[in-house]
Amino acid sequence: MHRSPLGRAVGTATLAFGLALTATGAVSADSVTTDLPADQMAAMQEAFGLSEAGVTDLLDAQAEAAELEAELRDELGADFGGAVFDTDTHELTVQVTDARAIGDVRRAGAEPDLVSHGEDALGDAVAALDTADAPDTVHGWYADPELDSVVIEVDEGAAEDAEALAADAGVDAVTVRESADRPRTYTDIVGGNPYYFQDSGSWYVCSIGFGVVGGYVTAGHCGDEGSDTWNDVPGTQQIGTVAGSVFPKSDMAWVEITNPDFTATPLVNDYEGGAVTVTGSTEAPVGAAVCRSGRTTGWQCGVIEAKDQTVRYPRGQHVHGLTRTTACAEGGDSGGSWLAGTEAQGVTSGGSGDCTSGGTTYFQPVNPILEKWNLTLLTG
Repeated sequence: MHRSPLGRAVGTATLAFGLALTATGAVSADSVTTDLPADQMAAMQEAFGLSEAGVTDLLDAQAEAAELEAELRDELGADFGGAVFDTDTHELTVQVTDARAIGDVRRAGAEPDLVSHGEDALGDAVAALDTADAPDTVHGWYADPELDSVVIEVDEGAAEDAEALAADAGVDAVTVRESADRPRTYTDIVGGNPYYFQDSGSWYVCSIGFGVVGGYVTAGHCGDEGSDTWNDVPGTQQIGTVAGSVFPKSDMAWVEITNPDFTATPLVNDYEGGAVTVTGSTEAPVGAAVCRSGRTTGWQCGVIEAKDQTVRYPRGQHVHGLTRTTACAEGGDSGGSWLAGTEAQGVTSGGSGDCTSGGTTYFQPVNPILEKWNLTLLTG
């Protein structure tokens, strides 16, 4: 197994609270709780420059936008081209590939945008790039519904490599972006904190994502299937065993708790002595506000920039289907929780930059993890 040396500690309340509380429910997507814990509220106020009332209005608006997006996706069928939420105006823009659908979108309460490609065509382009032989200068690619284009990210000065990759894959709707920062995963060899993996004599630490019936979900790059997870180093108190793990291609895993002293909860640690109670896993739209929890950097907030991104980590490890955000993260945050209000969104995979200068962070969406292993998210 190959890991990138960039992590420090565990990121959610499942360990921070001793895994001592029993959850009271499973996934529910029919409501969004905006009565946030003080620390999550403060993090969102700082990130978006809003009052408490403004944060509540934002979360209510994007919850409504998520429902509207789902309704229009079903109603428009092949004419649905994507959707983007604006955290400033609270407006949902829905892309359509047929002008005859413009009126349907407007009547539903969203702003229509006629595009040439749309998410299905862009998804096909991303899939074509996924099978191409990309050079090391290429960081990854994703579909940007607002641009109606596939964005390919490369090293500075390597735009020609992106153009050649697109040509080889037969993709023409391309925007090239150059960046000095390369994505990396957020794991590391450390000592002294809980939720550890041991590999070849070395200890790795990751953050817990969300409690599920029988265990918790986290990032796949943290540990292989069959690996033991520990609450301490050098491993005197075992928590459980990795029951399933996928990395690369995806970055998902779940740990089955084997120690009866630990019980999974629906909580996410806020690192100030409190916790957020997860209420469901309704997926937020592009442009929505999200916050993440991780032991190294605590609460950090940003917006969803794109979905279904392919990221190329060191050693050519491709991960598909990630969600791209403007929130920062650092070593030790891998596997940690992502929330839109109190709705679970995903677990930290990796990113670039840091929380001093800012960065880009990617998360593995949580619903595909639940679906792959038929898991039930714990909610309160």
